[in-house]
Amino acid sequence: MARARRAGERLFVRAVSAPFLSRLAAPLVDLRAPGPLLRAAIRAYVRAYRVDLSEAAEPLTAYPTFNAFFTRRLRAGARPVSTEPSVVVSPSDSRLHSIGPVPASGLLEQIKDRTYALAALLGSEEDARPFVSGVYATLYLSPSMYHRVHSPVDGHIRSWRYVPGRLFPVNMMAVRHVEGLFTVNERVVIFIDTPAFGPVALVMVGATNVGRMSLSFAPLVTNTRQPASVTRPPLPLPIARGAEVGAFNLGSTVVLLVADPTLAPAGVVPEQILRMGEPLWRRRP
Repeated sequence: MARARRAGERLFVRAVSAPFLSRLAAPLVDLRAPGPLLRAAIRAYVRAYRVDLSEAAEPLTAYPTFNAFFTRRLRAGARPVSTEPSVVVSPSDSRLHSIGPVPASGLLEQIKDRTYALAALLGSEEDARPFVSGVYATLYLSPSMYHRVHSPVDGHIRSWRYVPGRLFPVNMMAVRHVEGLFTVNERVVIFIDTPAFGPVALVMVGATNVGRMSLSFAPLVTNTRQPASVTRPPLPLPIARGAEVGAFNLGSTVVLLVADPTLAPAGVVPEQILRMGEPLWRRRP
């Protein structure tokens, strides 16, 4: 029975991972439906996922589409960003899936007894080298959460890379069954140089459904058949801790890497719920 259930789960996650299925969903969430119908759909979503509307920057009636609501901005002060020196902050609201040192092997933990290669995640052996012996964290964004992504550090965006791929779910079912999940899904890698922590890589990983990711500093919207390894000037671009870098449309995962090996978790543990701007790592005394 258990074997049949696992086989069924594997078939399901593969069936829903084709990018064209997510592209079919995009027009639905971008549809300008009649106001009463749209608001009823949003309220149903809010109830189902217990979304905190008190944090939203605008009232429910201000959103012309479901996706506009999903990618909503928050009111000023809803996410205070830590100003503590020598900390790296969480780039998003999330559930902390894993946090720890990057092994010398360059293999990161996907789930117990299953790993994936750092170089495959970033799309480059050369770009992966500075992060070996650094630290990493995997942050999962649930449907109820704020879905904009922010810089975890002060620095300069040096480059970014778009890597096309599948759009598997990023829930625990897919984490269990898809080998190298974060290396086969569509993703955007943002490289940030910092004076305090050395190189930083922020990886936005796409997922099933709309699957789109957009950048705040460049004209990229993923899941639109764009070519791989797209980088556009002007770079390097100054970025402040807490400044917005992009947004997920219907949720996914962030993998964050920092080259500095002296960082330690800032009192956070796996499965903890984090808010954007809260300390994630702190330099050891």
